[in-house]
Amino acid sequence: MYKYILIILIASHFACKPVDQKKETNAEAAMVQTALADATKKIEHTEAEWKAMLTPQEYQVLREKGTDARYTGEFIYTKDKGMYTCAACGNPLFSSDMKFESECGWPSFDKELAGDHIKTQVDTTYGTVRTEILCVRCGSHLGHLFDDGPTLTGKRYCVNSTSLDFIKDKK
Repeated sequence: MYKYILIILIASHFACKPVDQKKETNAEAAMVQTALADATKKIEHTEAEWKAMLTPQEYQVLREKGTDARYTGEFIYTKDKGMYTCAACGNPLFSSDMKFESECGWPSFDKELAGDHIKTQVDTTYGTVRTEILCVRCGSHLGHLFDDGPTLTGKRYCVNSTSLDFIKDKK
């Protein structure tokens, strides 16, 4: 439900024709700031509520820490400009400018949006030690963070497509 409110807020902004360019820029900046600030407010549901809200695949990945099969996610090759959000709660996570081709089989980003939208924790499953990334707003599993990225940050946020929604820029 929350992701739809965020989408409606952003879409309604782009649907309106501004009277002057400066007002559009200021209004757009204010709307984005409001959406980003609201995005870090905690959302809590019971697992039964999550199960009712999400598809079986979303529930398995987001709530049970599953993973998409390599090279099967819908956002691996997406090159459109826009915002990637948490599929469970709509929390803005990454912009398309942060995405890069990693050839690992999952969408990869070199950094997250400013403002603590993602939290990390140690993941020791499968006999390895990795850094799991989770949505700070709803606690959903997004993927893992690695220190082998090819950009200046040296980071690779390896994210399941199932964990993401995408809001395409209207411009």
